[in-house]
Amino acid sequence: MLASRSPSPDNDVLAISTALIPERAAKPAATSTITFGNLLPLTRALVLHEDLQEGCGGQLWPAGMVLAKYMLQYHKISLKDKTVLEIGAGGGLVGLAVALGCEFAGSEDHKLYITDQIPMLALMKKNIAMNHVGDRVEALVYDWGTPPPDKVLRNTGETTQHPDIVLAADCVYFEPTFPLLLQTMGDLIGPDTVCYFCFKKRRKADMRFIRDMKKKFAVDAIQYDSREVDQRQGIFLYHVRMKPGTSSSKKN
Repeated sequence: MLASRSPSPDNDVLAISTALIPERAAKPAATSTITFGNLLPLTRALVLHEDLQEGCGGQLWPAGMVLAKYMLQYHKISLKDKTVLEIGAGGGLVGLAVALGCEFAGSEDHKLYITDQIPMLALMKKNIAMNHVGDRVEALVYDWGTPPPDKVLRNTGETTQHPDIVLAADCVYFEPTFPLLLQTMGDLIGPDTVCYFCFKKRRKADMRFIRDMKKKFAVDAIQYDSREVDQRQGIFLYHVRMKPGTSSSKKN
């Protein structure tokens, strides 16, 4: 899910105002209950508040639903003792789905972070509170193209600890931010990181981004049950990893 995708004002490469981000048709704020086709039981259904007042990331986006369903169906037990980070989280749909439906330890060393720009912070925190997952999920401000928060990228002096899992849904939306998104992915994806990257194709520029992403990373289409149905709707899901032979110091 996408918020207003502008970099920080200090970024000299692309000083993009949030006012320039295309807005979607306004709809009233609302709260819904989501089971992802019964992948979550009603007793643990995700409660999602949507609010477009602070930006277009405040609502549910289609690739977010696809990625959330995929994680619940195929990674229910594989995220234990992992550090998970969602970028461009908006209201936090994908990360919250993982926190509710996957076996996730949520210790201090292995936490789930949902991140976006400042305008989305209150909404992320609200959704964390409504789903009672504050013990294992934390909302952070993270502007693409800026250094990752210390909690996300831990530097021990000799080594850098990258997230184990990066979640990115519907981050391909506003073309001027594409270089910043690539830079951010380069910062986050370490030798053992797997990024699950899901997007809905809306224009030709979106596929140019995918081509650029394939130049920089090892990118593989994910095979899953509803893949053909989703692709007919223009939604694509990939594994993104560091290319073999690429060191963390050289990848950027």
